[in-house]
Amino acid sequence: MRILPAIDIRAGKVVRLTRGDYDTTTVYAENPAEIARQFAETGCRNLHVVDLDGAKDGELSNFEAVKAIVDASGMKVEIGGGIRTMERIEKYISAGVARCIIGTAAVNDQTFLKAALTEYGEKIAVGVDAKDGFVAVSGWLEITDIKGMDFCLELRDMGVKTVIYTDIAKDGMLSGPNHEIYNELALIDGLSVIASGGVTSLEDVKKLCGSKIYGAIIGKALYTGRIELKEALEVAGCLQSE
Repeated sequence: MRILPAIDIRAGKVVRLTRGDYDTTTVYAENPAEIARQFAETGCRNLHVVDLDGAKDGELSNFEAVKAIVDASGMKVEIGGGIRTMERIEKYISAGVARCIIGTAAVNDQTFLKAALTEYGEKIAVGVDAKDGFVAVSGWLEITDIKGMDFCLELRDMGVKTVIYTDIAKDGMLSGPNHEIYNELALIDGLSVIASGGVTSLEDVKKLCGSKIYGAIIGKALYTGRIELKEALEVAGCLQSE
C-alpha cells in the first residue's frame, strides 16, 4: 500500500483544517518545500498536495509553492484544489506534477473530466468527498443525492484509474478512518482507491493494508506526532522507489 503524506497549502504555508472548515486553520510550517523534502528523506515516494486557496477561489496563487515542492522533493506529487480547466492541468503537468485531482468538476462538468482523461489518461485522478455516503461538492458545502460507491463505479467505467475517497466526517478529527467503506471500495475491480480522512495510528495503517486499498493519505496525525512517517511506511511496505 502507498503512503501519501499530505501537504495542504494556504497563503503559501502548510496548514491543516478540520472537516474542511477554513475557520479552523492551523499553521504547521512556513515552507511547504522543506516539509516535502523532509518527507522524501524518510524514503517516501508519494505526496498528496492540496491548494486550499485554489479550491476556494479558483485562482493559482500557490503555484510557485507547488512547483518548489516538486523540485525539492523529487517525489511523485498529486495535486488537487481548483482544477477546473485543461490549462490548469497542463501547467501542473509541465511543472512536474505526476497526477492532477479533479474534484467538484468531476460531478458538475463531466465533459471536462472526459476531455482531461482523453488528453492525460492516468495522470488524472478524481477526488470523491462523501458525507453519510453521499457525494459532497463545492468545498463540502453541498451534499448531492449521488451515492459515493455508485459514483466510484461510474468513474471507473468512464476510464478513471485513481480515486481519492474522503469521508468528510473523519477528516482532521483524529478519530480513525471509515474502514467499512474502504473495505468495500477496495473490491472495485480496475480502480485504485486512496483512503483519505482520519488515519490516526499505525493500527489504522495496518487495517487499511489488510483491506488491500491502493493507498492512504496521512495528514494531521503526522503534524501532531501521532504517527511517524517512516514507521507508517515500514508498516505499509512502502520503503521503495515506486
